[in-house]
Amino acid sequence: MSRRTSALLIDDDARLGTLMSEYLGKHEIDVALAGDGSRGLAVLHKSRPDIVLLDIMLPGMDGLEVCRRIRALPDGSALPVIMLTAKGEDVDRIVGLEMGADDYLPKPFEPRELLARVRSVLRRAQALPSNLSLPPARAFCFAGWRLAVETRQLTSPDGVLIALSGAEFRLLQAFLSHPGRVLTRDQLMDLTKGRDADPYDRSIDLQVSRLRTRLGEDARSPQLIKTVRSEGYVFAAPVETEQAE
Repeated sequence: MSRRTSALLIDDDARLGTLMSEYLGKHEIDVALAGDGSRGLAVLHKSRPDIVLLDIMLPGMDGLEVCRRIRALPDGSALPVIMLTAKGEDVDRIVGLEMGADDYLPKPFEPRELLARVRSVLRRAQALPSNLSLPPARAFCFAGWRLAVETRQLTSPDGVLIALSGAEFRLLQAFLSHPGRVLTRDQLMDLTKGRDADPYDRSIDLQVSRLRTRLGEDARSPQLIKTVRSEGYVFAAPVETEQAE
């Protein structure tokens, strides 16, 4: 008998919580409910669900901040997150994805659509080959740069801290975990916990361009992240890893 999937729904709409818990429960997904961000984070500290369903418009701490704190947890970067919101503005969608959400579903939605999104995100999260993953590491060092994984701080050769968005951090971590290996766009989307692109999503190409800018790369002749025509990208510099304790 296969193990049931566990989900954490962080939403202050008690009626929605009851409906989703009953509907998803019929489809082998057990739902734990939390009415605000603080309670949701408390649940995460005690147990790790397979996926988090996170409303943006929460009382007190909003969903974007909750998502940021989830990604800062020791194993938070690997936890799938789907954001829910009553807002329909594209900027909210983009900000949510930039903060680290794997998918975005505007309210109101059909329960079966949420079920389809949950299954899709979980399928992508579980589809990475065993030889293509993000191994545990405390920090990566390359060409004078240092990326601290737990704090997500990127330090330049001159000792300057460079601010990274959640998407930029995950993309750089993916490259540093597989130096010298050509990674396709699909593989990079999997490694950064992305999803099938739609017209509003930030493409891998755009994220690579932004990351190159953070690293001070010459767009016409990048030395760290090189484009491999018709295939994808490769991180060309040697990388040293400081192992996690």
